[in-house]
Order: sequence, then structure tokens, then C-alpha cells
Amino acid sequence: MDAGEVVGIAGPNGAGKSTLIAMLLGLLPPSDGTVRIDGVAPRAFVEREGVAYLPELMNLPLEWRTAETLDRLATLGGIAPAARVGARERVIEATGIAEHRGKKLKQLSKGNLQRVGLAAALLAERRVVVFDEPTHGLDPVWTARFRDIVSGLRRSDRAMVIASHNLDELERLCDRVAILDKGKVQQVVTVRGIDGANTVSVRRWRIRVVSGASVLAGLVPGAKVDGEIVECECDLPAMNRALAAAIAGGALVGAVAPVESSLEEAFRVSVTR
Repeated sequence: MDAGEVVGIAGPNGAGKSTLIAMLLGLLPPSDGTVRIDGVAPRAFVEREGVAYLPELMNLPLEWRTAETLDRLATLGGIAPAARVGARERVIEATGIAEHRGKKLKQLSKGNLQRVGLAAALLAERRVVVFDEPTHGLDPVWTARFRDIVSGLRRSDRAMVIASHNLDELERLCDRVAILDKGKVQQVVTVRGIDGANTVSVRRWRIRVVSGASVLAGLVPGAKVDGEIVECECDLPAMNRALAAAIAGGALVGAVAPVESSLEEAFRVSVTR
């Protein structure tokens, strides 16, 4: 991946996502091949610059209080004493945990504990950011807020990696998504930008047709009609031609959407080979 990118990692349980993250953090050596960050081994990079990391599960002493936890982690992260209070207050504000600053971690809900972990990951400015299941336990409001945080972290000299089972979130957040299965990258899907080389060309579509459903269905081989809903499978140019012809023939189309996103479809194909 390149600096400035947000790359997702997806795959079924046991696919190798956690192992790959451990190698990126320098915690595990690769059994074959090499792993490099900015031209150096991950451990050397982490020791030199550090990496912002949010683990899937926070594993901290539950007797620690929220603000105390962030103070301790800022110290471990090498933040200068004069800058620690400012860094702590910045991330407390960013993650909305001010009301929990004096609570022990064991008093926090799963979602609020996750936000403490997110705050900890944001304490220091890092060029590499790794999030492992970052929206795990977050409510819909904070899931949406996390998207804003990722958007704010985008920078031309910063690379972000997000591992998640939530394909919808990966498609919203990432430029590309690597699909892993059985310890190997099966496919890399471009989900943002104009490069469609890795996307699935033939898609399944669901179209709501207010009138003239049979007209549209007759233009796409294999299309099925259920009341106002037409389902069919074709590529985007063929869909556009069919829609144009159906509308010219008097059909009234209310909505068009893929049954699956390109990432969902690529994931299904990649892990069921």
C-alpha cells in the first residue's frame, strides 16, 4: 500500500487477519517472504516512529480510570510531559468520553471502552495507523462518528489499515480492500476511485418499476419479475441500455440498486472458491 491510502482487510474467521496485523506491528516474523514499512522491518519502524494501534479487544487493568489510562499510555507512547495533558484532552474531546474520565474501566460499557481504546490510538501523531475491528461494540451514532475520525486522519504521508468483518464499513472507509482466506490474499478490490480493474463487472440488480416491469424484464435475459420488483444479472453498460430502452418504451422506474455491493460480491466469490 501507499502513503495516503486507507486499506481494508476482510476475511472469514481464521483467514489470517490477526496474523497479518501482528506482522505489521512487528510482533510476529513472516514464515516466508518479507514485510516492510517504509523500507524497513516492522519492528525497526515501530521502535523508530511508533504505530497508532487499536486492538480488537482492549486488555488493560480494569481498576485504572479513563483519564489515568490515557495519561499512562501517553507516557508509554513517548509523548513529552509538557504535551501529555493537551494530547489527553484532545482525544477525550474527539471520542466524546469526557463524562467517563473519572470512571474505572470496569464501569464502562463495551462501546465506551472501545472509545477509550480509540482515544488511546489517537494520542500521538503517527504515520501508520492500524485499526482492528474498530466499530466493534459502537452504537450507530459512534459508528458514523468513527467514519468522520478516519476522514480527518487521512493525510498524504499517512497509511491506515482497517481490519473488519463489516464489509459495509470497509466499503465506506477504504480505498482498497484485501480479501484474505486460508492465509492468502485472494483478491484486492478497489472500492473508491476510478480504477475498476478489480471489481466484479457482472452484478445482480434489483429494480423497482412502478409501471412496465414486463417491458424491462424482456430486455434482460433471465430477469425475474415479482410485482413491481425486477431482479436480473448483467454488467452496468447492459443495465443502462435496458433501462434506457424500457423508459423509452413507457416504463416508469422508481429505483435501481445492486443486490450486493461490489465488495460483498467479491468477498462471496473469493472465500467460496
